[in-house]
Amino acid sequence: MVLQPKRPKKNNPLWFIGAAGAFLLTQGKLLLTLLKFGKFGGVFISMLVSIGAYAIIFPWSFAIGFVLLILVHEMGHVIAAKQKGLPVSAPMFIPFVGAFISMKRHPRDAVTEAYMAMGGPVLGTVGALAVFGAAVYWDHPLLYRLALVGFLINLFNLLPIHPLDGGRIVTAVSRWLWLVGLVGGLVLIIYNFNIILFIIWAMFAYDLYKKYVSHRKNGGEKRAMAASFLIPAEPLIEQGYLIPGEEHKRELDFVTYSDLEGQQFVHVYWDGLNFKGTIPLMQQSLIHRTHVTRLERIQKEDGLHLMIHCQVDYDPYINDKYYEVPSAARWKYGIAYFALAGFLFAMMSLVHKVGNI
Repeated sequence: MVLQPKRPKKNNPLWFIGAAGAFLLTQGKLLLTLLKFGKFGGVFISMLVSIGAYAIIFPWSFAIGFVLLILVHEMGHVIAAKQKGLPVSAPMFIPFVGAFISMKRHPRDAVTEAYMAMGGPVLGTVGALAVFGAAVYWDHPLLYRLALVGFLINLFNLLPIHPLDGGRIVTAVSRWLWLVGLVGGLVLIIYNFNIILFIIWAMFAYDLYKKYVSHRKNGGEKRAMAASFLIPAEPLIEQGYLIPGEEHKRELDFVTYSDLEGQQFVHVYWDGLNFKGTIPLMQQSLIHRTHVTRLERIQKEDGLHLMIHCQVDYDPYINDKYYEVPSAARWKYGIAYFALAGFLFAMMSLVHKVGNI
């Protein structure tokens, strides 16, 4: 008699997770080829790296589910940002840290910032609820653990600490809650030390120091932004322009302006080389000066080119109106924030009880 190996039941949720993982492993070369031309290639590569990193510690099925839960959370931020007309990048994953989206322009008011921040925990909670529903339906221990982790991820992100979502949401409620996050975060670190939480808390504490202590002592927070421009040098040489040396430094004339959406630009000029360049800023700023830090000569097939390395020195413009939030909006976000935190805590207790974790 020949024994036939048992085939996995396709109605088992782990069959789908395992099949997805097996496909990604066996089709690695094809996938990488496709990712080179895909808009979100970096997203998938960073997801695969994160899955591989988590799989060192946890089973593959848990690692895949965990990364997918983070993806759902981050997509909540992306959707909310798009609804508010804010340009953001696709999510990028960092193993053992999580994921992030970069903003090409900051929100213009605290309400917009809170709306975008709230999108992640809201959609992330929906995703965790879906996993919990599947766990109850199939009564599977792994799905219960994933649901528990999903609720925990979103609850952790609601801590009123920048740059976590909670720190951005309470901007529209009361900035005094940052003090609660500062003290509460320190208590959590002392009670149960976590290196990631410690790093986030330390960054938050330093940011508060710069905003409310150092800023007042020094009369402003000095910042700089670098930009580089590549221009053909052959036409300049033919017209008799003198090309400076690579260590040449000089001040540049500039004009700064903002468009109707609040995006600020710095337009720099170098009349001696007939050069004009535009540098976008991430936030509204007071420009002190623009200058050349270095020149670089690059020989290409079509001739000599000149790389002009520029720097903009500026102070961030702190608009007090940014934090002017209508009372109705403060109540709305305050109720939503505490209600969501309470719901997530209750769901974690329920998962513990139902899943016997």
